[in-house]
Amino acid sequence: MCATIIPEKYMHYPVLLNEIVSIISPQYGGTFIDCTFGQGGYSSKILEFPNTKIIALDRDTDTFKKASELKKKFTNRFIYKNLKFSQLTNLKLKNENIKAIIFDLGFSYSQIKDLNKGLSFHSKGELNMKMGLNDFSASDVINKLSEKELEKIFKFFGEEKESKKIAKNIILERNKKKINTENLVQIIEKAKKKKNYKTHSATKVFQALRIFVNKEISELIYGLINATKALKEGGIIAIVSFHSLEDKIIKYFFKSLSEEKSISRYMPKRTSNKKYLNVVIKKPILPSTKEVSENIPSRSAKLRYAIKKCNFYNFETDILDKFNYLLEIENYSNNL
Repeated sequence: MCATIIPEKYMHYPVLLNEIVSIISPQYGGTFIDCTFGQGGYSSKILEFPNTKIIALDRDTDTFKKASELKKKFTNRFIYKNLKFSQLTNLKLKNENIKAIIFDLGFSYSQIKDLNKGLSFHSKGELNMKMGLNDFSASDVINKLSEKELEKIFKFFGEEKESKKIAKNIILERNKKKINTENLVQIIEKAKKKKNYKTHSATKVFQALRIFVNKEISELIYGLINATKALKEGGIIAIVSFHSLEDKIIKYFFKSLSEEKSISRYMPKRTSNKKYLNVVIKKPILPSTKEVSENIPSRSAKLRYAIKKCNFYNFETDILDKFNYLLEIENYSNNL
């Protein structure tokens, strides 16, 4: 399968940018947190409006260059931290009135193009997939975890129907030699019963590995929890996701906090009639036909947002219990 050719001008295309700007209203000023700085698409646009300030986070050190450029241009209005967004509470935000917190869970073209990161099945050599601040690589996962563990990672994180067969063949192959990127792609292609000529055979397994290596499930859950803590009344959480597992978690979290549930964990458990988040639009916002035609990867994007209805910090949520089965799979990393 040939790689999709993306024009240079769309390499750093910030997905659903106009829709996000419309939701967060930077024209009125305020402080915004860009939790996934990347190539700075959202941050750059927001900083075009006077009286705005950006606190940008990214785990990938390759974002330093773009962050340095913005820092020089907007010295007093741009702050950058090399942090995972689950570490939002590490920021000193006590005196900051955060207007909106933005997440874009996708990857930039430059990250996918970087074969050293190994996000693409077109990469060569040792498996990697580390996005920064990682404890292990995809090579560790493929060459060290058990057959059952690999099967569950592929099944639940990638929704791969042939997860059992692929996991079994990986074990057989790695008994002969250490598996690298090319070997893994070959194993997957041989295991697939039906070929989908629109999607590469390795897509789902590579997605599953990326999610596992970067602990994207717990990152997302704690990112949502900590973003909710950081905001004050009227603050907005806006989040763009690209696959069904992410969207399922976001949808559940927003729904659970917009119903009669959440209450401080330091208070006795009781029913509250108060809704903690206001979900204005129940269905996700999708890219326009024009945007998809200009930037093909945006076709799977979904934007959801919620508004914090009152001031609270500690709150009770059952999201960790709801997705505990995924967190347990993530914890297979303790065996590495």
